[in-house]
Amino acid sequence: MKVRINYRAEYSYEEPVSFSPHVFRLFPKVDHHLNVFRHDFHTNAAATVHFRRDCFDNEVASCFYPAPSRVLTASLDLEIDVHPKNPFGFLLESHALTTPFSYDPAEAELLQPYLRLASVLALPFWQPSAKPAPTTEVLMALNGAIHKHLQYERRDEGEAQSPAETLHRGRGACRDFAVLLAETLRGLGVAARLASGYLCEFGDTDKVAEGALHAWVEAYLPGAGWIGLDPTNGTFCSHHHLTAAVGLAPSHISPVFGNYYHEKHVTSEMRTSLEIVPHDWT
Repeated sequence: MKVRINYRAEYSYEEPVSFSPHVFRLFPKVDHHLNVFRHDFHTNAAATVHFRRDCFDNEVASCFYPAPSRVLTASLDLEIDVHPKNPFGFLLESHALTTPFSYDPAEAELLQPYLRLASVLALPFWQPSAKPAPTTEVLMALNGAIHKHLQYERRDEGEAQSPAETLHRGRGACRDFAVLLAETLRGLGVAARLASGYLCEFGDTDKVAEGALHAWVEAYLPGAGWIGLDPTNGTFCSHHHLTAAVGLAPSHISPVFGNYYHEKHVTSEMRTSLEIVPHDWT
């Protein structure tokens, strides 16, 4: 299928402010299932824009703003071709067919940052089996339990909640669910990273990410590589999940990262829009 993506963001301030360098992580990762035909990114006219790859191999736009302004704008227009992807189209190594499993030494060394726990966490509504169980079934059950037992809330601004806060409140945004799932996976000995990007929600189904970017998790499974899990929807990720950024922490996958400066408090307003439109189904 061919998809058109139009993203717009505008940050306005009551007085001119100065800006730190800003990083935009909005560009879908090209792979076997995704090709980009058109890529048109714009920000303030005076800005200097450099495209580069960060340490997670995300393509980012680093933008430098030389003069104060009352407005910071960003727009991205994409035309992409997406090919079907079976979310369960993978084969696990024999030693990873059941959980718990261990990574081989070479993988374990590379994956160490993705296995590091921030805190010991126990979910009140889900516990792993006391006996070895099929890995895919365990991940499906964990992912589904978060979706079932926590309430989704739309929250476009602000940092991600800690896993403890999300469990205490019983609800959260997609980035909160992702942080909780990643930490739980690491507690099970499964390497996990956060991901953000676009969720194509077509048709008449409920749309949790309509008009906004989305966040989910990728788990590293021996033989399969990085496999996406979306706890907000309780599903494994398919070609409808278009990854723009991956990282260890929420700040690594934030679509826009930067600050503004002024000698006093300045009232500001953020307006964003996102349109994802299929324009030629094949």
